Amino acid sequence: MSVNERSRRARGEHTVFFEESRGRWVAQADVGYSPLGKRIRRKASGKTQEAALRVLRKRVRDYEAGLLPASERVTVSQLVEQWLEFGRSTVSDRTRRGNEDAYLLYIKPQLGGRRLRDLRPDEVDRWLLSLTPRLSTSSIKQVRSVLKRSIDRGVRHGLVDRNVVDLCPPPKGREGRRSKSLTLEQASDVLDKTRAHRMHAYIVLSLLVGVRPEEARALRWDRVHLDSAGGRPPYIEVWRSTRFGGDTKTPKSRRTLAVSGYVAEVLDQQRVAVDEARRLAGDHWQENGLVFPSLVGTLQDSHNVRRAFRDALQLVPGIVPDDWTPRDLRHSFASILSQHGLVTEEISRLMGHSGTAVTELVYRHELRPVLESGAGIMDTVFPVLSARKGRPNDST
Repeated sequence: MSVNERSRRARGEHTVFFEESRGRWVAQADVGYSPLGKRIRRKASGKTQEAALRVLRKRVRDYEAGLLPASERVTVSQLVEQWLEFGRSTVSDRTRRGNEDAYLLYIKPQLGGRRLRDLRPDEVDRWLLSLTPRLSTSSIKQVRSVLKRSIDRGVRHGLVDRNVVDLCPPPKGREGRRSKSLTLEQASDVLDKTRAHRMHAYIVLSLLVGVRPEEARALRWDRVHLDSAGGRPPYIEVWRSTRFGGDTKTPKSRRTLAVSGYVAEVLDQQRVAVDEARRLAGDHWQENGLVFPSLVGTLQDSHNVRRAFRDALQLVPGIVPDDWTPRDLRHSFASILSQHGLVTEEISRLMGHSGTAVTELVYRHELRPVLESGAGIMDTVFPVLSARKGRPNDST
């Protein structure tokens, strides 16, 4: 057998040759044809034949897996930044800022320079574990989600063939702040002592009707019906929130709720307070029809509401304001209804949960196995209260 016959490669094998100008071995292979019939070729080089062939085989596998050429050089930072720029057109500004913070604070410093194709599950596991002393479990899940969704986009765009984050469940983080509920005595004190504060109507609606903070801030007067003509009780339509697009948290969160007589009185006073705030603001007022506007009529920021709420709690003896947030009023609503006989299924409907599982999971420390409906119970629980004893001095 001649030398040429011995060195000739079988059909379909790779070609290897030494390139004098570069001083390196070059391997190449035809992997297919373009729609125009042009041959598609992959090349690789190395200091030895085996090194060049090893790289070439990898590039052929990448082509067969649908990965783009040069995708092996894409880093985690490049991928996440692309997702932050192009992959989140339907999220709110607040969510966008949160995703950017997660990337800059927790992903970029530890994984940003790593090549995406070289990222291993054990590296992601160690990275997630490193976050546990600093972040709560929910925060770790949010940070992990940013990386996961970025790599999902990379898979769809042919930059990597799998998402290693799918193999790495989020670990348990540090203990977060647990929501809690007011006792009946504390709730009565809060309602009584905050009468003269501008947050009183907000507190009443949150505590006695159980709306979410984002639902209360977005509530408009055209969704408040205090006229009980025709035998229908006063009610509010919880159809909006401050979430992106104005939607409520879930479809079942969009609900119409009867309110107790006390709540109706307080809301009637709040309408007067908003009219007075509009008069005082003059030309600075921006009309949005909100029940709880800022002092110039605009939508309130959640931080401002929390600050004002804690300021109101300064008036309540025995309450440490920094220990409470507006969302705890909703937990208190569930607790009081449960203590006074309302079944979990009905509490779930009043709170706008998609089912009892959410109510039992998130509010399990407030629930008790009992029996019977929202506005009527609240009138029974707080029979001695009258909204006319005091009135808010300006709008919230």
